[in-house]
Amino acid sequence: MQNPRPKIIDVARLAGVSTATVSRVLSHPQVVNAETRRLVEQAIRETGYRLNHAARNLRHRRTGGVVALVPNLSNPFFSQILAGMAAVLAPAGYNLLIADTRTEGRGSLLRYAEPSRADGLIVLDGSLPADELTRRTPIVLACEWIPGFAAPRVKIDNRQAAIRAVEHLIGLGHRRIAHVEGPAGNVLTEARLAGTRDALAAHGLPEPLVLPGDFSLESGRVAAGGWLALPAQERPTAVFLASDAMACGFIGEVQHRGLNVPRDVSVMGFDDIELVSHMTPALSTIRQPREAIGRQAAHRLLARIAGDAQPDDTVLPVELVLRASTAPPLIAG
Repeated sequence: MQNPRPKIIDVARLAGVSTATVSRVLSHPQVVNAETRRLVEQAIRETGYRLNHAARNLRHRRTGGVVALVPNLSNPFFSQILAGMAAVLAPAGYNLLIADTRTEGRGSLLRYAEPSRADGLIVLDGSLPADELTRRTPIVLACEWIPGFAAPRVKIDNRQAAIRAVEHLIGLGHRRIAHVEGPAGNVLTEARLAGTRDALAAHGLPEPLVLPGDFSLESGRVAAGGWLALPAQERPTAVFLASDAMACGFIGEVQHRGLNVPRDVSVMGFDDIELVSHMTPALSTIRQPREAIGRQAAHRLLARIAGDAQPDDTVLPVELVLRASTAPPLIAG
């Protein structure tokens, strides 16, 4: 005779907790203390209990899905963030769905925020309208943020990170520094440009030469053309770009034109995507804790779904990563 399928009460008895506690561990593990969670997870393994996600979702009128709204899925920056989200959401019984805000119409994107479509939303695009997102399904903002929209935010201190990047270039002896910014109106663009200006002003150095960009590799290539168009004696000796993708495009174009990085210009990026440690020269950059951002955003969303309405920020630390693309200038100044 086949053994009966283990039930949640069997797990509860073995772990010495209530069935409600077992349910919380399965649905919202972040709200249960670590020792209790360990006991329940051990009991689940020993009993072989399997949660019927479809029945639970129907009973609680949930979709079992979380949607991440990403501004550009072709940007490799988002890969580790999404992996971090999935690592937290899957054990809690949620499927992660991904939508590209660049390719989908705004109307269809905002429909993802309806409770009938998803149990929660993680927004990585600060350009979405706050008034359209208000009063919809639980929302957490990650990386970017939407001015005027009260929701938990998981991010880094972009302004301070930019200060660290530029302080490194100044410490090498660079006095004329350019900055390639992100897309106009973007909150990250504004914060990283402000940090660049702060660092230069603190050392009594002139305003940076600001070249336009949009976080893409192609815009970095175009920015390199702008830098190269200057008379050689007027070119900044170092360039800080607001994304690694732009830094890759910049370096590629400079080297294609017969110049050398860092001999002719030092190049500093931002993000530390996988590619940049393998290119020649390897890129100095600001490392964002991308997987941790994804994990924290998912944990905050699960807490939000469970009823935590606190809209406070989670600010994660960054790391200055020094590689071969930055060096002292050949001629100071």
